[in-house]
Amino acid sequence: MERNKGKIITVTSTKGGVGKTITTLNLAGVFSNLKKKVLVIDFDLYGGAVATYLNSKNDKTIFNLITDLSNNKYKNIDDYIYNHNEYISILSAPKDPRFANKMDSKYIPIILNNVVYKYDVILIDTTHILNEINIYTLDMSDIILYLFTNDSFDLKNTKSFLTILKDAGFNNFYTVLNESIFKDKTYFSKYDIRTIIKNNIDFTISKNMYIKNIDKYIMEGEILLLNPNLSFKDKKDYKKYLELALTLIKDKEKK
Repeated sequence: MERNKGKIITVTSTKGGVGKTITTLNLAGVFSNLKKKVLVIDFDLYGGAVATYLNSKNDKTIFNLITDLSNNKYKNIDDYIYNHNEYISILSAPKDPRFANKMDSKYIPIILNNVVYKYDVILIDTTHILNEINIYTLDMSDIILYLFTNDSFDLKNTKSFLTILKDAGFNNFYTVLNESIFKDKTYFSKYDIRTIIKNNIDFTISKNMYIKNIDKYIMEGEILLLNPNLSFKDKKDYKKYLELALTLIKDKEKK
C-alpha cells in the first residue's frame, strides 16, 4: 500500500545556539512515541550536529548523496540514511564543513521528493544563515518552525526574519520561544516580546526543560524526551511538546 505524503517541517532561527538541534530531536522523539516514521535531515551544512549528537555510525552524508546525484551514481536514498531506531532515521550533514560550498541547492527538491513518501514526518535542522539551500528548504516546507530566545539581539533578528517571511507570502510558520537555553534570561515579558517581534508566540519551551548536565546525554547519544529517567518526561512539559507535535502533523492548511 502506498504511503501518504509525509509532512516536511523545517526548524530554523536567525541565531546560533538557540536549541534548534535539541528541539528537532526532541520532536523526533515525540513523533516516534506516536509511531510515526521520522527522517531527520541535517541541512546545517557548516556545523551540523545531528549525527554527532546521536553517535551516528553512517559514513555517507548529504555531500555523498549530492555528489552521486551530480555524477549519475545515485541508486537508492536508503544508502545514505542511518536508522537510529525503529522510527527515527537521519540524513547527516557533511563531516567536513568545507564540503558545504560544493553542494548545489538544485538537488534539494530531488532529495526531498525522494523521501517525502517514505516517511510520515521529515524534520529538517538548518543553519541560522539564510543561504540559498535554506531558501530552497523553506520554500518546500509544509511548516516552518521558528525558534528564538529571550535575548535582545535575537528578538530584533526575529522581527526582521518574520517580516521577510510575511512579505514573501509565507504564512505556514509557527514561533517557538525557547526558555530552556538561558533559564536565567528574563529580559522581556511575553507581552514585550510579542510587541517587539510584532507576532504571537505560538509555543513556549519552558525553563523546566533546562538540563544542567546535558553534555552527559549528548555524549551518550540520547534524545532527551526518550529518556524515562528525566523528571519532565511525564509532566506538562512533555505534554507541551506533544501538543506542538500534534499541531504540526494535523496542520493541513497554511496558517
